[in-house]
Amino acid sequence: MSLSDADRELVVAELGRDPTPAETVLFENLWSEHCAYRSSRPLLSAFSSEGDQVVVGPGDDAAVVRLPTSDGAETTDGETYVTMGIESHNHPSYVDPYDGAATGVGGIVRDTLSMGAYPIALADSLYFGDFDREHSRYLLEGVVEGIADYGNAIGVPTVAGSVEFHEDYEGNPLVNVACVGLLDADRLVTAEAQSAGNKLVLVGNATGRDGLGGASFASEDLAEDAETEDRPAVQVGDPYSEKLLVEANEELVTDGLVESARDLGAAGLGGASSELVAKGGFGAEIALDRVHQREPNMSALEILLAESQERMCYEVRPEHVDRVAEIAEKYDLGCSVIGEVTEGNYVCTFEGSEGNQRETVVDVPPEFLAEGAPMNDLDSVAPEQPDRDLPDADLTAAFEAVVGSPNTASKRWVYRQYDHEVGLRTAVRPGDDAAVMAIRDAGVGLAISAGANPNWTTCAPYDGARAVALENATNLATKGATPLAAVDCLNGGNPEKPDVYGGFEAVVDGLADMCRALSVPVVGGNVSLYNDSVAGPIPPTPTLAVVGTKAGYEAPPAAFAGEGELLLVGDSGGALGGSEYLARMGGSDAFPELPADAGDVLTTLADVADAETTLAVHDVSHGGLAVSLAEMVTADAGADVALDSVFTLFDETPGRAVVETTDADAVREAFDGVAPVTTLGAATDDGRLSLSVADETLDYGVNEIVDLRDVIARELD
Repeated sequence: MSLSDADRELVVAELGRDPTPAETVLFENLWSEHCAYRSSRPLLSAFSSEGDQVVVGPGDDAAVVRLPTSDGAETTDGETYVTMGIESHNHPSYVDPYDGAATGVGGIVRDTLSMGAYPIALADSLYFGDFDREHSRYLLEGVVEGIADYGNAIGVPTVAGSVEFHEDYEGNPLVNVACVGLLDADRLVTAEAQSAGNKLVLVGNATGRDGLGGASFASEDLAEDAETEDRPAVQVGDPYSEKLLVEANEELVTDGLVESARDLGAAGLGGASSELVAKGGFGAEIALDRVHQREPNMSALEILLAESQERMCYEVRPEHVDRVAEIAEKYDLGCSVIGEVTEGNYVCTFEGSEGNQRETVVDVPPEFLAEGAPMNDLDSVAPEQPDRDLPDADLTAAFEAVVGSPNTASKRWVYRQYDHEVGLRTAVRPGDDAAVMAIRDAGVGLAISAGANPNWTTCAPYDGARAVALENATNLATKGATPLAAVDCLNGGNPEKPDVYGGFEAVVDGLADMCRALSVPVVGGNVSLYNDSVAGPIPPTPTLAVVGTKAGYEAPPAAFAGEGELLLVGDSGGALGGSEYLARMGGSDAFPELPADAGDVLTTLADVADAETTLAVHDVSHGGLAVSLAEMVTADAGADVALDSVFTLFDETPGRAVVETTDADAVREAFDGVAPVTTLGAATDDGRLSLSVADETLDYGVNEIVDLRDVIARELD
């Protein structure tokens, strides 16, 4: 990738001269799609990001929201905040799945650190080609290993996320990583420079040549030879240094030594330092040769743009510089005073290793560099929904195909590799609808759900994205939580293709509309375009990570207790479009209609979930009732269920849930006028699932169900 002729003309007009080589590459990276959101920023105004709980919204390294405090709080001295951030590491994870995924975790954790927060949870949403393909399994194994090794080593639990398989990810997998952090209100730091004269201090690993051009690499389609030719653009992570940086950052913030901070991610030092000062309305003078380096004879351009990991840029008052250096030395981290905040341009100078005369390699207006990229005006073609063409499938074959699909199967093989209990906050572990973290400082449970469904957004990008938002919020409601805020990772193909851009527009609008309907502010996020390869574009994939709160930390399980009546709450959307049933059995259909009053449905569901008479709650979505009921069966508890049609068994309309209760009348009363309640049958104590569907009967023991659902572990163990 290189600076386009049109962009070069703008730069020349602004500077009044030709840009230097370092300036050219700096503009190339900071004006890339990955950094500047040139094709997506015009669409992002669709999101509502405001609310009384929002402290820091979009535009910083991570968003910050205020937690409600309950009577059970352990501390009452001040407000408790949580940070939320999400990033993609898609292209790097294709080229090098282990390091690509690992450094994705490292980057989003450092975004959390830059707000003054301590990272407490990760959520990983992963998308691969068909599971039957050897290459997809190779990528899955490498990505999961990278996430596990990095997250486990730094002591941040991975508690939520999703894994999806779809043929259109074969040439371009997606790795979307979200992080939640915790901080007291008086510890808040932002990425906005505060005062001219303050020093810029680089803390962390030494700078090497890894990751050069990563931002521009992420802003173009993957080539057929990307796995070999683009490997130098992939960073290499060091989780043990990251753990030291986490603890050093905690001490720096506790001691009040940080005025502002920015993680060194895309475009390296050049990106972090220029964006930090531009955001505060300042400039900078930076001596690039003062940067502590891992390799000899690095050029100014390499130092400026290397994306070496585990590095932070801090704004520090002059009188605090020595103390910052002491803390860095305590944690065996490198530390360089590389320059200072100024009132002028963003200026970088360099003196070579051979004692050459110091030269100015960058001298540009910081705001023009950070925010001056022109937006793209792209053509789009609106997607169309398919017609109804339902298959005439054998019930047993359909049930086993859907329940045994890698998309709906147990993800135990994935999450058992993650340490999800480190930190002693995980009250509800992976494998449930949502994780719940015990935030004892505020006395509340923090529920977390993240993911998307490419079948839905392939069928109907707008309504599929609305369903993604509703599904994630429903996951919170089944744990008795109400949504607090969300961040999104919007993944699309090459936006220069009108049909691809039309689908991307639709998922943005759909996600924004449902989040607004649910009163969930979208407080931050990430956009990843050009996820396109010789195999074609990915499905439009709007990963959403949502957090919600509840009083206390306990939540009803998603597994049967074996003692209550079974009810289905929520209304069917009347169609099977985007369902796993059609993906496995063939056919097509329109996407189901979603409830008009989804917010009321979820509020009522959260109240029912918290009732003492509620024994179990599990959402109905991927795979429909067939999968939900199969997931609820245990060795000691099963169900005897009667349904009126095959359609009812495989309907994936989100916003619905199975409730096991000892007081069915109370559930019906709670949902009266809100959503229909259907009697399914009763829970049993025999560990079997007996399904009567119209005039056919299915009967499976728990071991048979486990065998069906364990396809991923069976293939990879």
